[in-house]
Amino acid sequence: MARQHWHITGKILAAAIVLAAAGLIIICAWLVHYGLSARTRPTMMEAVIARSVRRLATPARMRGARNPVPLTAGALAEGRAHWADHCATCHANDGSGNTEIGRNLYPKAPDMRRPRTQELTDGELFSIIKNGVRLTGMPAWGDPAGHDDAENWKLVHFIRHLSKLTPEETAEMEKLNPKSPEEWQQMQQEEAFLAGGDASSTPAPSSTTHSHHH
Repeated sequence: MARQHWHITGKILAAAIVLAAAGLIIICAWLVHYGLSARTRPTMMEAVIARSVRRLATPARMRGARNPVPLTAGALAEGRAHWADHCATCHANDGSGNTEIGRNLYPKAPDMRRPRTQELTDGELFSIIKNGVRLTGMPAWGDPAGHDDAENWKLVHFIRHLSKLTPEETAEMEKLNPKSPEEWQQMQQEEAFLAGGDASSTPAPSSTTHSHHH
């Protein structure tokens, strides 16, 4: 009986190895044929793996952490300004990910207003900002020593606020978004025109006005 059991087990194991090898051959053939272009829509398996990796970016001790920074108008305003200057290039001011970089990342920048992001705990959001996520375009922004932890917790407040952005807040953020000298000059000329001044005399700066201090 034992010999028969091991015989059956051996057959199952051999079949599993053959199936795994066949799957690997199919994947390799697919990669050779289609390449590894970032333009391709991620497969369901890749999406599952990416979400799992995102979860693994959070140390177990942080998953249940609550935001220690009180939610005030000032904290939200600072988080909004920080987002406009540092995060909107990939994630857009509204968190949709609908930017040139966000659309062309692999995996693409997620719409952070949706449940898959909003249902993450405060600690998970904080850890993703601070530590980044391997195998994605999300870098680690936080200072390892924790000197800027309060700023990152303010970003968590702002992420919770994304679905409630007002047109006034969005307009304010657009002024803070990093700009090329040409874009900055155009904005200054438009403001000068609206104020009744001489738009053509507005000089362009040599670089963007906002520094990325992280």
